[in-house]
Amino acid sequence: MDAIEALLGRNSAAKLVEPAPRGDDLQTIFKAALRAPDHARLKPWRFLVVEGDARSQLGEVFAQLALAENPSLDREALDKQRAKPLRAPLVIVVIACLQEHAQVPEIEQYLSAGCAAHAMLLAGHALGYAGIWRTGAMAYHAGMHRSLDMALNEKVVGFLYLGTREGEAKPLPEYRVADFIRYWG
Repeated sequence: MDAIEALLGRNSAAKLVEPAPRGDDLQTIFKAALRAPDHARLKPWRFLVVEGDARSQLGEVFAQLALAENPSLDREALDKQRAKPLRAPLVIVVIACLQEHAQVPEIEQYLSAGCAAHAMLLAGHALGYAGIWRTGAMAYHAGMHRSLDMALNEKVVGFLYLGTREGEAKPLPEYRVADFIRYWG
Protein backbone atom coordinates (compact mmCIF):
# COMPACT_ATOMS: atom_id res chain seq x y z
CA MET A 1 0.00 0.00 0.00
CA ASP A 2 1.45 3.38 -0.88
CA ALA A 3 1.56 6.30 1.55
CA ILE A 4 -1.31 8.29 0.02
CA GLU A 5 -3.54 5.22 -0.06
CA ALA A 6 -2.76 4.57 3.63
CA LEU A 7 -3.41 8.19 4.60
CA LEU A 8 -6.70 8.41 2.72
CA GLY A 9 -7.98 4.94 3.60
CA ARG A 10 -7.21 4.50 7.29
CA ASN A 11 -10.38 4.02 9.28
CA SER A 12 -10.86 3.26 12.97
CA ALA A 13 -12.06 -0.25 13.77
CA ALA A 14 -13.77 -0.91 17.07
CA LYS A 15 -14.10 -4.69 16.58
CA LEU A 16 -10.68 -6.31 16.45
CA VAL A 17 -9.59 -9.94 16.53
CA GLU A 18 -6.41 -11.98 16.03
CA PRO A 19 -4.05 -11.77 14.41
CA ALA A 20 -2.47 -8.68 15.88
CA PRO A 21 0.78 -7.27 14.59
CA ARG A 22 3.73 -9.12 16.08
CA GLY A 23 7.36 -9.77 15.23
CA ASP A 24 8.65 -7.82 12.23
CA ASP A 25 5.28 -6.14 11.65
CA LEU A 26 5.20 -4.77 15.20
CA GLN A 27 8.80 -3.59 14.87
CA THR A 28 7.87 -1.78 11.65
CA ILE A 29 4.98 -0.08 13.44
CA PHE A 30 7.33 1.13 16.18
CA LYS A 31 9.89 2.29 13.60
CA ALA A 32 7.15 4.36 11.96
CA ALA A 33 6.41 5.97 15.35
CA LEU A 34 10.05 6.97 15.69
CA ARG A 35 9.78 9.02 12.47
CA ALA A 36 7.17 11.39 13.95
CA PRO A 37 7.98 15.12 13.80
CA ASP A 38 10.22 15.80 16.76
CA HIS A 39 11.66 19.26 17.41
CA ALA A 40 15.21 18.93 18.81
CA ARG A 41 15.00 15.13 18.50
CA LEU A 42 13.86 14.74 22.08
CA LYS A 43 11.95 11.51 21.34
CA PRO A 44 9.34 12.55 23.94
CA TRP A 45 7.47 9.26 24.01
CA ARG A 46 7.52 5.66 25.08
CA PHE A 47 5.22 2.74 24.42
CA LEU A 48 3.86 -0.01 26.67
CA VAL A 49 2.80 -3.22 24.95
CA VAL A 50 -0.15 -4.96 26.60
CA GLU A 51 -1.04 -8.39 25.23
CA GLY A 52 -2.15 -11.81 26.41
CA ASP A 53 -3.03 -12.03 30.11
CA ALA A 54 -1.69 -8.52 30.70
CA ARG A 55 -4.87 -7.21 29.02
CA SER A 56 -6.93 -8.74 31.84
CA GLN A 57 -4.59 -7.17 34.40
CA LEU A 58 -5.10 -3.78 32.74
CA GLY A 59 -8.85 -4.40 32.76
CA GLU A 60 -8.70 -4.99 36.50
CA VAL A 61 -6.93 -1.64 36.89
CA PHE A 62 -9.73 0.01 34.88
CA ALA A 63 -12.36 -1.61 37.13
CA GLN A 64 -10.64 -0.79 40.43
CA LEU A 65 -10.09 2.84 39.46
CA ALA A 66 -13.69 3.18 38.27
CA LEU A 67 -14.90 1.70 41.55
CA ALA A 68 -12.71 4.11 43.54
CA GLU A 69 -14.28 7.00 41.61
CA ASN A 70 -17.82 5.66 42.02
CA PRO A 71 -18.26 3.09 44.84
CA SER A 72 -21.87 2.47 43.80
CA LEU A 73 -20.95 0.92 40.44
CA ASP A 74 -22.76 -2.36 39.87
CA ARG A 75 -21.22 -5.60 38.66
CA GLU A 76 -22.24 -4.98 35.05
CA ALA A 77 -20.47 -1.62 34.97
CA LEU A 78 -17.34 -3.13 36.55
CA ASP A 79 -17.36 -6.01 34.07
CA LYS A 80 -17.58 -3.48 31.25
CA GLN A 81 -14.48 -1.74 32.60
CA ARG A 82 -12.66 -5.08 32.92
CA ALA A 83 -13.49 -5.95 29.31
CA LYS A 84 -12.13 -2.76 27.74
CA PRO A 85 -8.57 -4.02 27.11
CA LEU A 86 -9.98 -7.27 25.76
CA ARG A 87 -11.54 -5.44 22.79
CA ALA A 88 -8.34 -6.14 20.81
CA PRO A 89 -5.57 -8.72 20.90
CA LEU A 90 -2.95 -5.98 21.35
CA VAL A 91 -3.01 -2.67 23.19
CA ILE A 92 -0.20 -0.14 22.99
CA VAL A 93 -0.21 2.60 25.60
CA VAL A 94 1.36 5.71 24.09
CA ILE A 95 3.01 7.84 26.75
CA ALA A 96 4.36 11.36 26.28
CA CYS A 97 7.60 11.90 28.22
CA LEU A 98 7.65 15.67 28.67
CA GLN A 99 11.02 17.27 29.19
CA GLU A 100 12.12 20.77 30.16
CA HIS A 101 13.65 22.35 27.08
CA ALA A 102 14.30 26.01 26.32
CA GLN A 103 13.17 25.73 22.68
CA VAL A 104 10.58 22.94 22.77
CA PRO A 105 7.52 23.62 24.94
CA GLU A 106 5.61 20.70 26.44
CA ILE A 107 2.72 21.11 24.01
CA GLU A 108 5.05 20.43 21.08
CA GLN A 109 6.34 17.32 22.80
CA TYR A 110 2.81 16.13 23.54
CA LEU A 111 1.81 16.71 19.92
CA SER A 112 4.91 14.83 18.78
CA ALA A 113 3.82 11.83 20.86
CA GLY A 114 0.39 12.13 19.24
CA CYS A 115 2.03 12.07 15.82
CA ALA A 116 3.89 8.92 16.87
CA ALA A 117 0.55 7.33 17.79
CA HIS A 118 -0.94 8.32 14.44
CA ALA A 119 2.09 6.95 12.62
CA MET A 120 1.57 3.60 14.37
CA LEU A 121 -2.07 3.46 13.27
CA LEU A 122 -1.09 4.33 9.70
CA ALA A 123 1.72 1.77 9.63
CA GLY A 124 -0.60 -0.90 11.02
CA HIS A 125 -3.16 -0.07 8.34
CA ALA A 126 -0.51 -0.19 5.61
CA LEU A 127 0.52 -3.65 6.86
CA GLY A 128 -3.07 -4.93 6.68
CA TYR A 129 -4.12 -4.53 10.31
CA ALA A 130 -6.71 -2.26 11.86
CA GLY A 131 -6.92 -0.26 15.03
CA ILE A 132 -8.54 2.46 17.03
CA TRP A 133 -7.13 5.18 19.30
CA ARG A 134 -8.99 5.45 22.59
CA THR A 135 -8.55 7.55 25.70
CA GLY A 136 -11.38 8.07 28.18
CA ALA A 137 -11.16 9.19 31.78
CA MET A 138 -8.76 6.42 32.76
CA ALA A 139 -6.08 7.78 30.42
CA TYR A 140 -5.84 10.85 32.63
CA HIS A 141 -6.38 9.21 36.02
CA ALA A 142 -3.47 9.49 38.47
CA GLY A 143 -4.14 5.93 39.61
CA MET A 144 -3.68 4.68 36.05
CA HIS A 145 -0.40 6.55 35.84
CA ARG A 146 0.78 4.89 39.04
CA SER A 147 -0.33 1.46 37.80
CA LEU A 148 1.66 1.96 34.60
CA ASP A 149 4.77 3.10 36.53
CA MET A 150 4.70 6.49 34.88
CA ALA A 151 6.92 9.33 36.03
CA LEU A 152 5.46 12.69 37.05
CA ASN A 153 6.53 14.21 33.72
CA GLU A 154 4.60 11.61 31.70
CA LYS A 155 1.06 11.63 30.31
CA VAL A 156 -0.98 9.00 28.50
CA VAL A 157 -1.63 10.11 24.94
CA GLY A 158 -3.87 7.16 24.22
CA PHE A 159 -4.50 3.44 24.16
CA LEU A 160 -4.02 2.05 20.66
CA TYR A 161 -6.08 -1.09 20.15
CA LEU A 162 -4.64 -3.16 17.29
CA GLY A 163 -5.60 -6.36 15.54
CA THR A 164 -7.50 -7.51 12.48
CA ARG A 165 -10.80 -5.85 11.62
CA GLU A 166 -13.84 -8.01 12.34
CA GLY A 167 -16.53 -7.36 9.78
CA GLU A 168 -16.74 -4.63 7.19
CA ALA A 169 -15.16 -1.22 7.56
CA LYS A 170 -17.58 1.57 8.30
CA PRO A 171 -17.97 3.96 5.37
CA LEU A 172 -15.66 6.95 5.43
CA PRO A 173 -17.47 10.28 5.13
CA GLU A 174 -16.52 12.56 2.27
CA TYR A 175 -15.43 16.03 3.31
CA ARG A 176 -15.02 19.05 1.11
CA VAL A 177 -11.44 20.23 1.46
CA ALA A 178 -12.54 23.79 0.72
CA ASP A 179 -14.64 23.82 3.91
CA PHE A 180 -11.45 23.63 5.98
CA ILE A 181 -9.14 25.91 4.01
CA ARG A 182 -8.74 29.67 4.06
CA TYR A 183 -5.89 31.61 2.54
CA TRP A 184 -4.37 34.29 4.70
CA GLY A 185 -2.86 37.55 3.50
